[in-house]
Amino acid sequence: MKPAALPRRPAGAEADAAPLRRGASTARPRRDADGMAVASFVLGLVGLLVLNVLLGPMALCLAVLALRRGTRRRGRAFLGLALGAADLALLAVLATADGTVSWHPG
Repeated sequence: MKPAALPRRPAGAEADAAPLRRGASTARPRRDADGMAVASFVLGLVGLLVLNVLLGPMALCLAVLALRRGTRRRGRAFLGLALGAADLALLAVLATADGTVSWHPG
């Protein structure tokens, strides 16, 4: 007994089945990575003023994810990394100096 033959496709059937625009497959992840870079920068900046225990690590994580996904806004991602690290450094200074995790003027 011979096994049943699979139906044959024409030579160009795969190309015609799903035509892709140039760059369409990478547009969504790149845009998400750009948004992550901006979000890490904003969270790191706001984290210097309030909730540095929460916003600092979030800024670090988003910046690393944005850099791994190949963002075009690498400068903002690196600033997000720096500000997230500054948030955690400020947290350490405040915790050792005052025994608190927030700061206030005066």
